[in-house]
Amino acid sequence: MPVVTVEGRRLPLSNLDKVLYPDGTTKGEVLHHYASHGAVLLPHLRDRPLSLLRYPDGPRGQRFFTKNVPPGTPDWVNTTEVPRSGGGTLRQLMVQDLPALVWVANLVAELHTPQWRTPAPGTADRLVFDLDPGAPATVVECCRVALWLRDRLAADGLTAYVKTSGSKGLHLLCALRPVPSERASAYAKGVAVEAAAGLPGLAIAVMAKQERPGKVFIDHSQNAARKTTAAPYTLRARPTATVSAPLTWEEVADCTDPAELDVRLPDLPARLSRYGDLMRPLTTRAAARPLP
Repeated sequence: MPVVTVEGRRLPLSNLDKVLYPDGTTKGEVLHHYASHGAVLLPHLRDRPLSLLRYPDGPRGQRFFTKNVPPGTPDWVNTTEVPRSGGGTLRQLMVQDLPALVWVANLVAELHTPQWRTPAPGTADRLVFDLDPGAPATVVECCRVALWLRDRLAADGLTAYVKTSGSKGLHLLCALRPVPSERASAYAKGVAVEAAAGLPGLAIAVMAKQERPGKVFIDHSQNAARKTTAAPYTLRARPTATVSAPLTWEEVADCTDPAELDVRLPDLPARLSRYGDLMRPLTTRAAARPLP
């Protein structure tokens, strides 16, 4: 088993030649993604409890979601106590530096975070909308909904940033001055309902499956303190090695084909070279705005 040194930490890495994705992407390439892009990814994880969707044998193998600290976690990896929705607490990972990021990447997992930071569970500093298309709708329809939401949020003084979900849809996020998660959830629900009314036949704000075909579901529920969202730049457990990648609003406005917003692992270096981290303002307090 090869051992690498990352910022002074010795890390054993396993099965680097193992093919994880049907397109031939190996575990070594996955680890390289996280190791080489830590500078843009880590600020989006900092001080946020980490939940993992693990897929050690690739997206076609077993997948399981875990919030608890995995067995064998090194003592130098940060952890934090998080309240359980039913009472009590559980201990979760916090990835605060590059060695911890590479260690987690070796587990092969999607990275999911809540909309709040420790030590203030339930105090949101981000607002999120998950746009999920119901076939035959695609990300193209999500783009139309995203533009409507961007303008609606701007009317309330909020700046929206957009990224691919890495799956079928889009995520919109806004930086907030700290506010109780309950208030953020209520506001997001109100905006989602308003969008569904303003975009009849295109958007819905309810999860009922019979309502979904051909429409975009605006999932506002991820603003609840107990919920999480895929982090920017995480790889997804999908048939191809897709990344939850930040987009420009020009890309969203100009999208006419789902393939245009299909960002995969090999695409990311060129995008970062061209745009930098399009979501960097979400990691700075200066961008935070009060919730109306």
